Amino acid sequence: MGQFKDYKILAVGLVLLVWVIYFKMFWPETIIHPPPVPFPVSKYASESMESSDWDSHTHKLTNLTHLLYWPPTGRDRGNILVSTSPKTSTYYLKGPAKATYDLGGHLEAILVARDHMGRPKTHGGDLFRAQLLGPESKAGVPGEVKDLENGTYLLSFPLLWAGKAQVQVRLIHSSEAVGVLQRIWREKRATVDFRGYFQGKERAKETMICNVDPQSIGSKGPVCQYRDEVSGEVWFCTQPHTLPCNALVGHSSGSYLKVTTPQDEALFAGNVTDKPLPSGISPILVKPATTGKRSSLALSSRPPCRPGHLSPKPSGFYHQDRWHSRFCDSRSFPTVSSILDCLAGRIVYMMGDSTLRQWWEYLRDTVPSLKPLDLHVTYQTGPLMAVETMRGIVMHWRAHSWPLRSLRTPVASLHSVAKELHGLAGGPYTVVVLGLGAHFTTFPPSIFARRLAGIREAVMALLAREPRTLVVIKLANTGYKSVYGSDWLTLQVNRLLRAAFAGLQVAFVDAWEMTSSLALPDNIHPVKLIVRNEVDLLLSFICPI
Repeated sequence: MGQFKDYKILAVGLVLLVWVIYFKMFWPETIIHPPPVPFPVSKYASESMESSDWDSHTHKLTNLTHLLYWPPTGRDRGNILVSTSPKTSTYYLKGPAKATYDLGGHLEAILVARDHMGRPKTHGGDLFRAQLLGPESKAGVPGEVKDLENGTYLLSFPLLWAGKAQVQVRLIHSSEAVGVLQRIWREKRATVDFRGYFQGKERAKETMICNVDPQSIGSKGPVCQYRDEVSGEVWFCTQPHTLPCNALVGHSSGSYLKVTTPQDEALFAGNVTDKPLPSGISPILVKPATTGKRSSLALSSRPPCRPGHLSPKPSGFYHQDRWHSRFCDSRSFPTVSSILDCLAGRIVYMMGDSTLRQWWEYLRDTVPSLKPLDLHVTYQTGPLMAVETMRGIVMHWRAHSWPLRSLRTPVASLHSVAKELHGLAGGPYTVVVLGLGAHFTTFPPSIFARRLAGIREAVMALLAREPRTLVVIKLANTGYKSVYGSDWLTLQVNRLLRAAFAGLQVAFVDAWEMTSSLALPDNIHPVKLIVRNEVDLLLSFICPI
């Protein structure tokens, strides 16, 4: 018995030794990434270069004009009284009300948009959000809002659970506010700027303005350009007065730029943005299925969750606070052991923004044996790492590179996503999760499309050299309501994300729908209930059966 115990101790010791060797050889933080190559350029020198870069990638994304189509929003934006009002707009059932409704059926309604004087609108373009909620069942599903482009909207809700259900509609932005967002997003080169921190010998320091292109910096003098040799991504800073371009050591958020008029700002005020419409439909009752086994949910047989699935609209719904996918057999992972069993032997690389960092933090906080190793890292951008040595689990998170709104962070920590992907071997135990979007709403769509083209190329190369690698794309979620970050802008970002990875064997987690299906306040960092369901769907792709 004692001899067996000694062997067991020896085995554990060997496992730990193997992991220590692994960390020293393959831990990404020990790999030295050359910094972006800097050199000074004139203010407009990069325009031809950017144009050629964009031209070389256009075939990888659908035409932006077609992809980002939005119904005309009208031209009268100077008078708040003619904008769509959440108080006077109404909705009603399309057909006669019924005593009960069939599980698996649909409920349809008509919404009439009206201005602040109660007059029906004659054009579309409003951003409404519709939900069907079941408070007693802790249920919710997003409704489809079809813009008929004449001031009316068709609302459609699948009836996916038995019991009481209530329609709720909110005006997120009037068409006039959307028109302002369209103009700013397409015409302004940037709505925010950033700070670059330069440091030289003998403690010489300078802080300069930086951004995605030289014109958005506002500098009349020379500009430093930083180009990633792998991804081709570029970044610009005003050249310091006394220090060279390669003295850039730090990065942080800068200022919000003035891009609106007082009339524009009135359209984003709290009394007209993200406000509920008066209830126009009484609660309904959905009866359970009567054929075969009685069921309280409308869930037909679904295949295991695997990459490449085409998802219906909506892609899922909540019931008893659990998200049920409609396109695959999503699983629940309610215990620590169920999570550990799923992640055993896997290396998970998460790259993106802070909404993806929430996934890393949820797993770290939920699984006590998943120990963080980056205790010295205090930067918002990470990188972070946690390991579970007995099950052989390694979990990384790091922020995507600039543009990144953050507290001051070392430039050396800002690795481009494409560069990181090119450095991965991949394999059946490698999971890559990408979460992009929120930090790109402050720039024209071409900036994000250009970034996605490079990342798509890197994902294609990764899957080509190791097709068994699991790649998961987290769509951007709801939360922002201003001209700098709005749900309307997020919708467009998600269109670009879907288009960029269309046709690839990747999986999607639709965080937009998962954060817009319950009667919870929008928050760019959603509550734990939603994060848990997002992570459960991720785990369902990692462990489909």
